[in-house]
Amino acid sequence: MYFKQFFNEQLAQYSYLVGCQKTGEAIIIDPLRDITPYIKAAEQEGLRITHVTETHIHADFASGIREVINMGAQGFVSGHGGKDWTYQDIKASIIHEGDVIKVGNVKLEVLHTPGHTPESISFLLYDNGMNVPMGLFTGDFIFVGDVGRPDLLEEAAGIKNTTETGAKQMFQSLKKMDKLPGFIQIWPGHGAGSACGKSLGAVPMTTLGYERANSWAFQINEEQVFINTLTSEQPEPPYYFAEMKRINRDGVALMHHNIVTPLDEIKERAIDIRPKEVYAENLSDGINIPYNKKFLSFAGWYLDYQKPLQLVGDYETVQKAAHDLKMIGFDNVTTYVDTVNGKSYKTIDPESFKQLDRDKINILDVRTNKEWNESHFKEAVHIHFGKLLKKSVPFNKNEKIYVHCQSGVRSAIAMSILEQQGFTNLININDGYQAIK
Repeated sequence: MYFKQFFNEQLAQYSYLVGCQKTGEAIIIDPLRDITPYIKAAEQEGLRITHVTETHIHADFASGIREVINMGAQGFVSGHGGKDWTYQDIKASIIHEGDVIKVGNVKLEVLHTPGHTPESISFLLYDNGMNVPMGLFTGDFIFVGDVGRPDLLEEAAGIKNTTETGAKQMFQSLKKMDKLPGFIQIWPGHGAGSACGKSLGAVPMTTLGYERANSWAFQINEEQVFINTLTSEQPEPPYYFAEMKRINRDGVALMHHNIVTPLDEIKERAIDIRPKEVYAENLSDGINIPYNKKFLSFAGWYLDYQKPLQLVGDYETVQKAAHDLKMIGFDNVTTYVDTVNGKSYKTIDPESFKQLDRDKINILDVRTNKEWNESHFKEAVHIHFGKLLKKSVPFNKNEKIYVHCQSGVRSAIAMSILEQQGFTNLININDGYQAIK
């Protein structure tokens, strides 16, 4: 048997290629929209991608299952979603609990493991006719040290009263694991950095026995206590999650690898992908979201899928950023600008800020709810950095405002948004709340 795990750092996402080397067939599990890496890996091993499946309708990235089906593979999708979360416009076989997908001498047995979403399934992997499973592809069911959040249908897709139902289903799905041997490997759909859980581990795989002994989710035997714990302190889902749920259910367009061309000036809504230090000294009319491993998780708060977008940055970085935006289904990057001539914004170091009388100044805290709840300045106003375009800032646009996050990255994003909104006297606190503390 051939086995390969793929990791996308931007999305903290794992996908898998499993093949039967005897027959030359292979299956992809939870593919990203850009299927090039899977094709290259299969060709290097002399395998043909003949099958494709996924564990659920994803909320955090654009699925590649239709891309793989389009190249001739047989697709398999969950039939457990009910009328609201049934796959649309897809040429795939519908599978349920107990069904088996055979890929040469390799087989995948379907387990219905709802909780994260109603349609979520997992796959027990058997090799070469063995009766004992080798491992379990869990998608967003079991992670290393955590389990999938149950609130995305309500928080991101707007379907009310689904969070507690999902949490109850997750509790029952975990009980289903009691029947499986502890030695089986767990191959999750995400690692640390994903917003699909609140405390995901960075290790790429685990075992069921290890999770039983160490994960908080397996230690709680009372259903209501489990529900309360699972649904508390989940990170705020970026706004683009709702769009992903829709297009992955209804069908995303096939991906095109086009080149983004330059333009002399910003004419559309723009994202400035230059480092925050560069932006601070030479402002543009774009939202400053530096191109790094957090780019997609931050940019996803501000995308309008119905409108075109320009980027600000150098040619090579722009092409990478535009490609990555396609991974969350955004194809409408039109042009880019590589040179701007703007003003700079003001900053203050933590020591100087601590000398100020906080009762007499305006402070805007743009951190997450969890960070705010753990500790904050009682004089501050709190607005999550991702919600600044949709929430009113309760200060006069000419007043002096001190802006901070935890370490200085997200406050730089906030500064660029507030600049666009016409605030004229902004000061970014270098290194953020942790440095002040």
